[in-house]
Amino acid sequence: MTTARDLMTPRPRCIGVNDSLRIAASVMADLDVGALPICGEDGKLKGMLTDRDIVVGAIALGMDPETTPASALAKGKPVTVDADDDIRVALDRMQENQVRRLPVMTDRRLVGIVSQADVARSLSASTTGETVESISR
Repeated sequence: MTTARDLMTPRPRCIGVNDSLRIAASVMADLDVGALPICGEDGKLKGMLTDRDIVVGAIALGMDPETTPASALAKGKPVTVDADDDIRVALDRMQENQVRRLPVMTDRRLVGIVSQADVARSLSASTTGETVESISR
């Protein structure tokens, strides 16, 4: 059985709930990623922040990226998967929720992220195509 742990990118970098959107954008640029987990001071996952959230959800609405905290764009409880869940569970959650990146948890702690790119690198072309098509609807 292939698990989420088998495909995930381990040890993702978090952005703090009080870090500004400018800091988040800078971290994304440094890491060449399009999303970051938002983590609280307790180390727990509070949400996900994407480059699109910053541009469309904040800057286009006139929010100041220097003073707006990442937590302002955290939307509800993030969709996650357990590290030991079958990868099919992760793919189903990605498709059902139309998310390109899925936080991977162990004992309620963030341990990795499964992304569309991880799926493409590790699974068959048909599985990748089905996942991407479903997420992009």
